[in-house]
Amino acid sequence: MSRIMAVDLGTVRTGVAVSDELGMLAQPWKTLPGGDAALEAVVSAVGEVKPVRVLVGLPRNMDGTYGPAAEGARAFAEQLKSRVQCPVDLWDERLTTVSAQRALRESGRKARDQRGVVDQVAAQFLLQSWLDRSACA
Repeated sequence: MSRIMAVDLGTVRTGVAVSDELGMLAQPWKTLPGGDAALEAVVSAVGEVKPVRVLVGLPRNMDGTYGPAAEGARAFAEQLKSRVQCPVDLWDERLTTVSAQRALRESGRKARDQRGVVDQVAAQFLLQSWLDRSACA
C-alpha cells in the first residue's frame, strides 16, 4: 500500500494528514488555506504527496444528519475528483476537531498555540479512523 491523504476542510484553514507507506499510521502533515483557496492548495498537495487515495472529511451532526458544511464537503470532493488521478472519498469526521483539541491540550499545548496545527491533527484522527477500519475489513 502507498500513502493515503486525508483533508479536514475548513473555511479558514484546511488540515492535511498522510499515512505511512504501509498504510498503518496517520501523521499530521500540513495546514493549507481554507475557503476558496482550498481546492488549488489540495490539488497541489496531492501532486506533491502522490497518494493512492484522498479522504475528505464529511461533517455530520451528532444525530447523523447532514448540514450545509456537509454539502460544501461533497461539492469540494466532486471538484477534487475531476482534478486528481486517484480516488477521492468522503469519510465521517464527527468529533475529530474536538479530539484533536483534547490531544493537543493534554500534550501541554495552550489553546492559542493550537491554531496552526489543530486542523492537521483533526485530519490525522480522520485518517487513522479510516486506516483502522480498513485494517479490519
